[in-house]
Amino acid sequence: MTVSRILSTKGRDVVTIQPHRTLGEAAKLLGERRIGAVVVSGSDGAVHGILSERDIVRALGKAGSAALDDAVSRHMTAEVITCAPDTMIVDVMEDMTSGRFRHMPVVEGGRLAGIISIGDVVKHRLNEMQHETQALREYITAG
Repeated sequence: MTVSRILSTKGRDVVTIQPHRTLGEAAKLLGERRIGAVVVSGSDGAVHGILSERDIVRALGKAGSAALDDAVSRHMTAEVITCAPDTMIVDVMEDMTSGRFRHMPVVEGGRLAGIISIGDVVKHRLNEMQHETQALREYITAG
């Protein structure tokens, strides 16, 4: 199964923020949208970074509330691991586990094409397991 399968279900909309916006604006955006991370992107659609709740907490722990006036670019993760729509789900799981992150932007043709979270991956895998279980039950009862 590939990332495009998850995107076909959840959609390709991505919440983004520009690098010059403040950490306070980013925190407000995360809270309003009830999400755990926002992709940092410019008008060109390229991924410049990603900012998670964890990044904001670290900044607050280090500099206190003054960090909320800092630019997002100062606290974002700039070296973002991305995937393509044709990336296998198992490869995404490995990357997320080894890198200890929960959100992965999907890039196609150098532009942001979606985002998947560990929650999306788990939901997809649970659905797969339910279908496999159902197929086995039907096989057993038919035979």
